[in-house]
Amino acid sequence: MSAIAAYRALLRIVGPAYILVAFLGRIPLAMSQLGVLVLVSETTGRYGVGGAAAGILAIANAAGSPLFGALTDRIGQRPVVLVQSLAGAAGLAGVVAVTEPDASQALIFVMAGLTGFFLPQVGPLARVRWRPITRDARDQRRLVDAAFSYEGAADEASFVLGPATIGVLALVAEPSGALLTAAVLLAVFGSWFALHPTSLLVARSTIAAGAGKEPLWTGVFAVLVMAQLCIGMIFGSVQAGTTVLATAEGQAGLAGLIHAVLGIGSVLAGLAIAALPERVLYATRMAVAAIALLVLAAPLLLVDSLPALIAVIATLGFAVAPYMISNFALAGILVPVHRVSAAMTLLAGATGIGYALGAALAGRLADVNGHTAAFAVTVAAAGLAVVIALVSNRALKDAVPVDQGY
Repeated sequence: MSAIAAYRALLRIVGPAYILVAFLGRIPLAMSQLGVLVLVSETTGRYGVGGAAAGILAIANAAGSPLFGALTDRIGQRPVVLVQSLAGAAGLAGVVAVTEPDASQALIFVMAGLTGFFLPQVGPLARVRWRPITRDARDQRRLVDAAFSYEGAADEASFVLGPATIGVLALVAEPSGALLTAAVLLAVFGSWFALHPTSLLVARSTIAAGAGKEPLWTGVFAVLVMAQLCIGMIFGSVQAGTTVLATAEGQAGLAGLIHAVLGIGSVLAGLAIAALPERVLYATRMAVAAIALLVLAAPLLLVDSLPALIAVIATLGFAVAPYMISNFALAGILVPVHRVSAAMTLLAGATGIGYALGAALAGRLADVNGHTAAFAVTVAAAGLAVVIALVSNRALKDAVPVDQGY
């Protein structure tokens, strides 16, 4: 089955409405961090406060997502994601309500933290649904490969469109209007995603398998968490370095758009990876993609202008989605079905923590030695990803896939 045929089969099985809902349901998370940063910074006149509020939201989301993921494994996605969507939407509106020029910083930080804690990770949870969705389909392995490729591309697309939407709406409807739009999108499409009939397929499968005693934290799963931490550090350090260079060039406003270029190549590569034959194992794909990350990130150390930066970032993006897709796909086959939601959201949380670490470290180094020092963090993180992939390659190949019960 070709990649195009696999995508058509998936669309035929679930229908276009589900694809649209699952995609739009993840946009508010992609809008939230930048939206809070812009709103709080502009309202209070202090970028430090805005950055801290956005960071607290991100860290709270990284902490809360695995907890809610584990809960969906126990009671199903429908009730958990529905509560998360409504509470997260209320939280985004609450951030707008409490953010005033003379507002208490502590109140803003608490509201941002609560909001981040409840925001659902729709992308990872959508991945969990594909195995039960395709359970009765012919050539399920090929369809799941295509589904994971699509989900990787969809995540990258959301993190391009989310910040861009914030930028446009901030100009048209003020930052508060942009964040309220995210709240409405989450309340509507997050709830719709929760209530979609596919959520019941996951509930039946995971609850029925819940009697198993297989642990989530194994050596191979720890490898995948570390791998996602590395890609998060790459994201954070690239954004920090891009911001520093754009600011030095007098084009600070372009930093977000330049960083978004990373997602374009990633989307294209994510969709294309479904064409790889099944004999190319996920562990091999992970190792090759990690090496590509290092090779394509290395020129960042030589970049000294915005056009050169855009060219390097555009090519770097082609290694991002294949790396992440391989990691999530490995988790999908090596983690017991009754733990898979926790695993997927934990990987997403590790990415968020890595982002915060990469941005903080790159920013601190950039204060002393400029954008090149920030990009050195990117290259170091890519190098660490290569080491992890190569050292663990045999263990990942030899790991026995868990019977998913589908």
